[in-house]
Order: sequence, then structure tokens, then C-alpha cells
Amino acid sequence: MPSDPAAAIEAVYRSDWGRIVATLIRMVGDFDLAEEAVQEAFTAAVDQWRASGVPESPRAWIVQTARNKAIDRIRRKTHFEEKVVPYLTLGSDSVVKQPDFDASEIPDDRLRLIFTCCHPALALDSQVALTLRTLCGLETDEIARAFLVPSTTMAQRLVRAKRKIRDAGIPYAVPELTEMAERLEAVLTAIYLVFNEGYAATRGGPLVRTDLCAEAIRLGRLVVTLLGPQPPAEAAGLVALMLLHDARRDARLDEAGDLVILEEQDRTRWNLAQVMEALPLVAYAMRSEPGPFALQAAIAAEHCRAARSEDTDWANILRIYTELERQQPTPIVSLNRAVAVAMADGPGQALELIDALADTNDLDNYHLLHAARADMLRRLGSAEEAAKSYTRALALVTNDSERRFLERRLREMKSLA
Repeated sequence: MPSDPAAAIEAVYRSDWGRIVATLIRMVGDFDLAEEAVQEAFTAAVDQWRASGVPESPRAWIVQTARNKAIDRIRRKTHFEEKVVPYLTLGSDSVVKQPDFDASEIPDDRLRLIFTCCHPALALDSQVALTLRTLCGLETDEIARAFLVPSTTMAQRLVRAKRKIRDAGIPYAVPELTEMAERLEAVLTAIYLVFNEGYAATRGGPLVRTDLCAEAIRLGRLVVTLLGPQPPAEAAGLVALMLLHDARRDARLDEAGDLVILEEQDRTRWNLAQVMEALPLVAYAMRSEPGPFALQAAIAAEHCRAARSEDTDWANILRIYTELERQQPTPIVSLNRAVAVAMADGPGQALELIDALADTNDLDNYHLLHAARADMLRRLGSAEEAAKSYTRALALVTNDSERRFLERRLREMKSLA
């Protein structure tokens, strides 16, 4: 832990936000109160750690301070005894019926939080969005960007989801194994989006947030363990997908922190141990009728099996993307498939597909659509048109590493135009 107070606070926020909020939600039973108390605790840390130094256990300090601030908030309300006693006693977990697996294997508060957020009483989008807000501390506009909806729409969804949990008395617990199936899709989607935010951070300096990637992989493994010796293929596929993407982490940025595209990465820097752990999971997930996570894992596996970029089996990747698009006909899947078309059949056909997507306006505010279109035009030798698309992508990108990459490409195109 850094000795500098500002650095220590940032480190705790990035690595432990979800764990701290989850703990406070268990203590006080209210999402909004927990988040507000944790935010106040971090604010208090700014002044107190500067004056007295970084505490020996920063996370415990934040939890205790947030708990005290939550109690203070409740005390200011009229029915203090009625509200505090049920939530702040140390044995509050005992009133919840325990799930039907060994108590020593009961997961931590973060997994309880995911299953609470992913209760079937909530709409699927709201389940996943609420998980991202509470577990990752993502801002509303960041979550809205992941769902391709306006920030105001996402804010309303989050408010309604929290109110539903409160009013319906949804328990803060991992459900019985027999009840997990109805929540599994949302839980896996939430874990994947946690990973995705870590793998390609929405905003800020670093492209990769290793803390979120590691947390998502840990939660994915835990869910697979809870589901028994033969877990659903999608659960295994998700863990494989995350492991394979994360295996490429060290090669994705150069020493200056700039983005290195897949075909230019030094594959000797990929994490071979993670690849070897993931490949059997891919094989397991693809045995019967693979779902979207299994198919994406199979695509990632094709990249990791290729010793060189030119050895990649793009024809098979395109075949898998075609099946993925059939199962999940979303604009982003179609965009990714178009990129595979470019690699398998050339940029001309891919540009036609991307232009058709652009005409729908579904991805007009998605920087990767314009970046992909620019890349196709670059490959076709249309430097002037490529520069226009790179300019549009730059107007939308919010991550510094990606911005520098796009700026470099734009300079190349302007020098050729």
C-alpha cells in the first residue's frame, strides 16, 4: 500500500470499492445509504490520512468510518431503534436462510451483492447495471455507455432497481442452488461486464484495470465452483473467455502505455499458464450447444492457438461469429463480425457491412464503429475518408490509451491525404 495518502486512497478505491460497498449493504440493508456512507468515508480519509498518515489497514478504516457515518445518518431519522437494530447487529446474517452448500464455501459479500442485484424480480438490464454501479463503482454515464443508452435513462433504471430491492425486501444472500438457474444469465453478464470494464476501461489514463479483471475472474471461478462438478457450459465459457483475454494483457500496451493492436502484439508475452487453463474449459463449453460466452471463448482460443498473427484461422473465427450473430443479433456483435470478414475476405466486404450498420445510427456514438470504418478505409487506400472517420472516433473516445492510438492513425492518414 502506498505511503502517500492520495495514492493510498486511490489504490483502496480502485481495488476495494466493491468489497466495501458490499459489506456496508450487508450492515445497513440499503443500497443508497451504503454508497453515500462509503463516499463520505473516502472524503473523510482525504483529510484525516493527510494529518495522521495512512492507517495500517486502510480498507478496514474505510469500512468502520462508513459504518459510523451510516449510523449517524440513521440516528438523524426519527425511528432510530426501529431502523438500526435489525441491520447493525453482528449476527444479522443469521436471520437469512443459508444456501444448500457447505458453510465454509459460502462466498463473500461481493458475490452476495451480485445475486441480490440479479434477482429475477428486476429487469435483466437493471440487474446488470445495478451490479456495475455497486460492485465496480462505475458512474452512471459509464454504465449508460456500456448499454448504449442515454445517461438519464440509465439513472432512472438504477433508481427503480434500488427501490424495488428495498420495497420487495429482496434478501441479501446467495440463493439456493435450485434457484441459481433463473439468475445465472444476469450474474454471468454482470461478471463479464465487470471484466470488460477492466479490460478496456471506459475513461481515464490506463486502458486496462487489472483489479477489475482479477475480481471478475475470481467471481467467475467461484460461481463455477458453486454450480458443481458439471457447471453449465456458459459459466465455464465465461471463465475461459476472461482468462484468454486477460492472458494477452501484458502485450496490449507498449512501454509508453500506448495501445498495441492484436496482430502486432508480442505473443511471447501472453500468459501461457492462463491459456492452458482456459483451453479445456473452451472444449467443455463447446461440447453440446454453445451459447454466446462459449462462442466468444472459442474465438479467443483461435487467437491464442496461433503462434503468429498470420497463422490465425480467420475462416473459423468468421464461422463462429456468424453463429454468435445468429444467437445474439446485436449491433456490436455485427461490428465484430464485420472485422472478422475483413480479415478473412478483405476490407471491401467489411466496409459494406460497417456502412450498413452506420446507416442504422445504432452505433453512431460508439467510437469503435468509426475506428473500424476508418481502418477499413485505411486498408483500402482511402486516406482522406479514413481521416474523417478517425476524427469522428476521436470525438467519442474517452480512454487516453485509445485516444493516442487513434491520434497516431489520424496523423498517418493526414500525411497521405
